Formats: sequence, C-alpha cells, structure tokens
Amino acid sequence: MIYAQNGKFLLNGKGFSYAMFIDGQGFLQKLHFGGQIIPSDLDFLICGIGKIQEPPFDNPNRESYLDGMPAECPFFGRIDTCEPMITAVRSDGAVVSRFIYSSHKIYDGVPNVKGMPCARGGGQTLAITLKDNFSPIEVTLNYTVWDDLNVVVKNCEIFNGGGDSVFLTRAFSFCCDFTDERFDVMRLWGDWGKERSPEISPLSHGITRLQSTRGVSSHQINPFLALIKPDCDENVGECYGFQLVYSGSFVLSAELGNKGQTRVIGGINDLNFRWKLDSGERFFTPQAIICYSNEGLGGMSRAYADYIRAQIVRPKWVNARRPVLVNNWEATYFDFNNERLFPIADEAARLGIDTFVLDDGWFGKRDGAASGLGDWYVNTSKLKGGLKPLIDRCKQNGLKFGLWFEPEMVSRDSDLFRAHPDWIISKSGYEPALQRNQLVLDFSRAEVVDYIFNSVSDVIKNNDISYVKWDMNRYLSEFYSPALPADRQGELAHRYILGVYRLADMLTNAFPDVFFEGCASGGGRFDTGMLYYFPQIWTSDDTDGYERAKIQWGTSLCYPLSAMSCHVSACPNHQTERVVPLGTRGNIASLGATGYELDLTKLSNEEKAQVAEQITEYKKIDDLVLRGDLYRLSSPFDSPIFCMAVVSKDKTLAYVVGERALTLPRDVNRIIRIYGLDDGKMYRVRELNLTASGGALKTAGLPVPKTGDFGSWTWHIEQITTTGK
Repeated sequence: MIYAQNGKFLLNGKGFSYAMFIDGQGFLQKLHFGGQIIPSDLDFLICGIGKIQEPPFDNPNRESYLDGMPAECPFFGRIDTCEPMITAVRSDGAVVSRFIYSSHKIYDGVPNVKGMPCARGGGQTLAITLKDNFSPIEVTLNYTVWDDLNVVVKNCEIFNGGGDSVFLTRAFSFCCDFTDERFDVMRLWGDWGKERSPEISPLSHGITRLQSTRGVSSHQINPFLALIKPDCDENVGECYGFQLVYSGSFVLSAELGNKGQTRVIGGINDLNFRWKLDSGERFFTPQAIICYSNEGLGGMSRAYADYIRAQIVRPKWVNARRPVLVNNWEATYFDFNNERLFPIADEAARLGIDTFVLDDGWFGKRDGAASGLGDWYVNTSKLKGGLKPLIDRCKQNGLKFGLWFEPEMVSRDSDLFRAHPDWIISKSGYEPALQRNQLVLDFSRAEVVDYIFNSVSDVIKNNDISYVKWDMNRYLSEFYSPALPADRQGELAHRYILGVYRLADMLTNAFPDVFFEGCASGGGRFDTGMLYYFPQIWTSDDTDGYERAKIQWGTSLCYPLSAMSCHVSACPNHQTERVVPLGTRGNIASLGATGYELDLTKLSNEEKAQVAEQITEYKKIDDLVLRGDLYRLSSPFDSPIFCMAVVSKDKTLAYVVGERALTLPRDVNRIIRIYGLDDGKMYRVRELNLTASGGALKTAGLPVPKTGDFGSWTWHIEQITTTGK
C-alpha cells in the first residue's frame, strides 16, 4: 500500500498511485498521480520528471529553479512564486520559509485531526515531517490511502518548536502539482434555491480561486474542485477531484503557471485568518479528499460516494434505512397548533409514512421569523400540553417524531439575547447586521456551546424524539468576538466552525439513536464535514420537481445519493410556482432520502393513492439508493432530458429515473444508454417487458418514453439467468 525507501515514496490505492521523492536539496517533490505504477518505476520517474527542476549542485543560482517545482509543500519568499501552502509571521516580522525533509514514518490507521471531522479508520498513513530552514516551524504532511478506496486523503500539522509565538496567516491542507498538463476546471456554483450547478471552463493562466468568505461552506461555491482532461466525459477519460472535509470559510485554487505547470491548493480561507501559535503548540488543518479517475466524471463520483460512506458517515447510519417522513413546514409554516397538526399525522400513517417532523415555530415566542431563536422550550400557548400530545398522537399512529432546531442562532427578541447580549458575534459600538432577523451566537466560546447543548439536550431527553433537523439560516458577519484578545481576532471564523463541530459531536454522541439531518437554508452547508455528524443534509429549499433534478445532478458529482434529503412538495411550487406532476416529483425525490413537504390532508383521494404507491415502491429500492453505484445518463443542463441510473454493486439490479423537461416538436428519436451493467449478462426491463444484454443496453440503449412537459418515468432492471452469447 505504501512504499518508502531511500527518499522515494509510493502510495497505492484501489486504482491509482501517488509518488514523491526527496530531491538533492531536500525538497519533497511530487512525481506522479494517476494510474498505478510499481516501486521500480520510481527511478525512471526521478530520472525524467524529477530532474526537470534539478540544476547542477555547483550552480550558485540553484534556488532560482524552484519556480515551478512540483512541490508537496511549497513555501514563501525563496524564488517559488506560485501559491505557497503555509505562511507564518515571526516576532521579527519575517515570513520567508524553506521546508526541507526531516523524517517520515508509516503507520496503520488514520491521523487524528484535532476537533474536526476526519477519516474514521483503517488504511495506512505516511507522515512526512519537514523543517523550516529559517524558523522553528515543523510541518508534518499526512497521506492516508486504503486498498479498497480510490482516494488519497491529505492534511498537515504545523508545530511551533521555538520559544516565541508565531502567527499563521495561511495554513492550507494540501498542494498537488501537475507538470505541463492542460485541464478544464469544474466548480459547483449556485445560490439559495439553485445550489451546486456544475460549471466547466478552460483553466486559464493565473489563479482560479474558488472560495467562501461567509463563515460556512455556502450556497454559492461548494468546497470541491475538479481538473478535467479535454477528452473526459461522464464515462471515459481522466479527471482529478479535490474536496475539503470542512464546513467553514475555505479556499480551493488552481493556478496555471507560465511554464505550463498546474498547482491545486486549498484549505481554510486565509482572508482575515491569523492564528497565534504559541511555543510547543500544533495547528491541525482540515483533511482534503483527493481522487483520480480514469473512468470519467462518473468514476470520480462513485469513488467519492464509496469513500464518504466508508469513512465519513457515522457507521450506525450509513446503511440504515432512511425514514420516509412528512415535514409540516410548507404545509403550515408558523401557523399551527395541535388541531392543525393531528390530521396531517393521521394521514401520514394511513399513507405509509414513518416519521412526522415538526419544523420551525414550536418554541419560545415564535410566531414568525423575528423572535424566539435561542429559547429552546416549548411554546405551550401554541402547543397545548407541550410536545407530548403531538408525540402521543404520532405514536398511536405508529409514527416516530422529529423536531427542528437552529442551535447556532439567536433572535434579538428572545430571553437568551436579553440575558446574554454579549454572546453574539459582534463588535461593541457597531450595530450588527441582521439576516432573517437573527444574529449568530459566538460558538468560539465554550460556555455558549455548552449552554446550547444543555438546552437542546433537555428537549430531546424529556420527549420521545427520534429525528432532529439542525438548521442554520444565515452567514457570519462582523467576525469579532468580545471573548478573544486583539491578537486572536483572526481566529474567530475557524474557532466558530470548531464550536459547531463540538456541539454536533456532543449531541450525536449523547443521543446515538437519534437520526440527525443537517440543513442550512436548504443546501448552504452541504459538505463532507457536516456529513461526518449528519448522515443526510436537506439538499435545497427549492423542492420544484424540475429544479431539483438539476440540483441533485450537481450534488451527485461528489456526494452520495444517500446523503441527499429529497422531498415531494405541493404545486404550484412554493419557490418557482411551477406545476410538475406528482409522479415526477415522487420519482425525482426517490433519488435520495425521500419524504413529503406538504399538507397531506389537502390531497385528493387519487393523489393519496399515488403517494401510498410511491412510498411502497421507494421502500423496494431504498437499499440501492443507500449502497448502489450512480451512473448519470443524461444531463438536464445539456438537454431537455434528465436521467440517472443506480446500479447494485453486484450489477444484478438497476433503478433508472428520467424526466423530460419540455416536449419539443418531432423530438422522438432520443435514446438513453444504460451504463453500469455487466455487458455479458442478460437483463429484463420490468416496465417495458424487454430483455437485453448489459452490452446492448449500453451501446444501443432504450428509447425515451413520450411524456408531456415535466413528465417522468422509471425503469426497474434486473438480471435474469439466461446468458447472452
């Protein structure tokens, strides 16, 4: 798995190799990242690629050759003018650095990333320590690989071995250089209600910088970047994915240098970042999941899905059947009482739903968005008798009960704010900015996190709650904590997200049998860091059946379907006012953890029968959604047809969902090629009563059914015993 000898390092995963070496000056250089090689290939690579940047030893200008060196830990101020990985200001104001190999070790298992989500276990880790020539700083680069996974996971630890404090002004997690290769770059951009739309453009000279400065990973740019070779598509060609296990402000940048070299680098956003590292202290950077695929973008997606399920999601929940739920938000918003909620719960039970989730408005003085946040006690004037009567009604119907919280926020009009006005992120003397009429609690302070933990815990302990929806409805602003000294204000954004992780860790450990779902005004914090605590995340507040197809397509590029919470809502849709058939809404929602976001009592008898059938059919394929391999077959961004297939690992079953956005004149000759099946095995398409080999379904495909606007279809495909010739 990991080979290390005479300054040469080779890491092999499921279908890739990552190679490095220590050059004559002591610099750690990357040699290869791509298809698998063997240790005897390292000398060949060193003599070729490795010598490109290696001038003669007697050349007095040796270090001028560093500009463009494929470095594993590029430094600052010593000729290399591309992006550095780490910058630290010392007591004399100097920033220059020069990281030289010191030692390495190999051990079984994964590194501890203090206070942050990280890989859960297994694998093998190479830890390479570099020392700075100009300061007492040491950097340990961690590389973890697994025999059965197609990713390498990187992060670093920065140690101050001197007597004085230093200030880290950049502490990125990784660098990955490519020599003389041209790429396109993919990002997932968006906004509220249109998250994670893929955008591909040529990587141009200079720096392409993807970032969030909002204190959270954001709706606007996801912490993911891919480099794509020109011949790469969904199914063939080479690409590289870079994904941060981090939920705060981040940077991922790709730099095309003047010599044709490409550098991808990233981690915690360095804007307004300044971390005081005292003598003897270590700083841990978030992990980055780096993937190589020679099976196109689909291969990259499947590698990420396998890794997230194996190493990120809590083991108890990763393959556990997701509850089919109904959430009352779009049914009632803030206007509810027991008399309004009871009939919805009754109808949910009749239709086969598992769980009733009570959303915003059940606590404090909360009849709208302007008050009550932070007061986590039941509003008994709205819910007579507290939560117990509603929970009892659910239990009588065989339903589990779930509850919404927004732990990180506080309203001005709240008991909590009146008692602790200093607990918000703000600067005294300045009027803090409001979003959704709320302010952000200062989670860099342990006493604030502890108070919220106790408040939320009391509600969960004193009620029979099986499901918690954790929401977060605004970004950070002001970026100032009254509890931090002046020389540590640059630590606030990172300390805040560490506080979020701490609360999530405490709650999920205190209530291991409660299923937690993440949310952030929809998909504003949909990242691998939050998936470590929450097995699924509310994918978007936009529940329109057409827009959701696009949102779920983009999200699937680097996250598994099982992580996406996908609901059927009422029409006209509350976000777009579009009318999409109920069947289409159900089919799109089946490509994830499905549920309903509407007033079930207002459905017609025919619609209720359709919902009951949707739930029955979903429970037949939900194991595929949890464990299967995804193949994207037709993009809604490039055509009027959306289509995806989920294929079982043993290739005996497949579930295909398609949607036609608009019916066009004479648009009758479209076909869908089904990827992922075994070419030599025979299959039956249930809905069409057709049999064909996996090879025929891939090369010849199936005709797109005729539907009206926003119509959809499903194909259930299963292997039969007859063998094709």
